[in-house]
Amino acid sequence: MAEARTPEAEGSPPALRTAGLRRVFGGLAAVAGVSIECHTGRLHAVIGPNGAGKTTLINLLSGDLAPSAGRIEILGRDVTGLPAHRIARLGVGRSYQRSNIFMSFSVFENCRIAAQARLGSSMRFARPAARYEEINEAARAALRLAELDAREDLVAAELSHGERRQLEVAMTLATAPRLLLLDEPLAGMGAEESARMVGVLKKLVPGHAMLLVEHDMDAVFALADILTVMVDGQVLASGAPEQMRANREVQQAYLGAESHG
Repeated sequence: MAEARTPEAEGSPPALRTAGLRRVFGGLAAVAGVSIECHTGRLHAVIGPNGAGKTTLINLLSGDLAPSAGRIEILGRDVTGLPAHRIARLGVGRSYQRSNIFMSFSVFENCRIAAQARLGSSMRFARPAARYEEINEAARAALRLAELDAREDLVAAELSHGERRQLEVAMTLATAPRLLLLDEPLAGMGAEESARMVGVLKKLVPGHAMLLVEHDMDAVFALADILTVMVDGQVLASGAPEQMRANREVQQAYLGAESHG
């Protein structure tokens, strides 16, 4: 996929920039000096074997973990060490490997809760009817983007695995993010469900900056504008997907392995 030039790429700061990002657990550096950028209108995929530091990286970016060293900028603002709720309010949405769905609630209710959470305590100072309608419309718009609007009245527990992953994406979209951090959204999917999710993510790229951690290589090469390969907490290589596919070090460290882990 060719790198499209965007207004952000032409002069404005990237949606996400890290410099020398590091996280140490005990004596082990799970993330060791990672510097990456993510721009609006591009999908930046991060791959690597288990233990490479991918999920730790997303946890640092979302504020779920504080870095041991380095710098994180969101839309040109230094957010290093800010907690997750403050980073979320700056327009960062993330999905998790573990589901955060309320299974006994409807699909629409799950999305409405996510949309309401974005507004926080400001609900108290707005006209209730107008604000509730704003929340409802945000939920409906997110479900349309995630291609789940036809299932909005269904109880979440009745969804298929792939549809639940779509709902998680919809709940993230309901918070009106500008930067999406997606942690293995295709995990556990069959071919048909994976193809549907790839289609959903493709639609989201033009209006968002997206950082995707994923093991499904078919999906990665179908979606990514930029591909970063991590090994042992460090960036092994980064560039266009076809460059990474042809990189001998990448092949030996990851793509050519018998098991992607």
